[in-house]
Amino acid sequence: MATRPTIIINRLDADRLQRLIDEADDKDQAVARSLEEELARGEVIDPEQIPADVVSMCSQVQFTDLERDRQIIRTLVYPHALATTEDGISVMAPVGAALLGLRIGDTIDWPLPGGREVRLRIDAILWQPEREGQFHR
Repeated sequence: MATRPTIIINRLDADRLQRLIDEADDKDQAVARSLEEELARGEVIDPEQIPADVVSMCSQVQFTDLERDRQIIRTLVYPHALATTEDGISVMAPVGAALLGLRIGDTIDWPLPGGREVRLRIDAILWQPEREGQFHR
């Protein structure tokens, strides 16, 4: 993988994500392994210390798929919240896992099913819970 910038993860998110990884079924194993690698290499900090330019869980993020030159806006959610989040993308989906912990301006190469890769760039964080003082959501 060509690009894997340093990531920052909220400690509460890291705990919740580890539970998701531990409970992943067979179809989610590839994403679960990638997400676990991200947690292991990421800097895990308290929610109150998350910088405003970091994609955390429940953040609404604007990013560009550089392979298709397509700008996208999605809210990064846990799988159970997909049904109630209109623009939601699950952290257990390959692109969702790729977004976690990145900062505005970061670019990441991320594997997709079938052996392809996607290159994503974070353009803006339109809403972030920590920035709004929601540390224990």
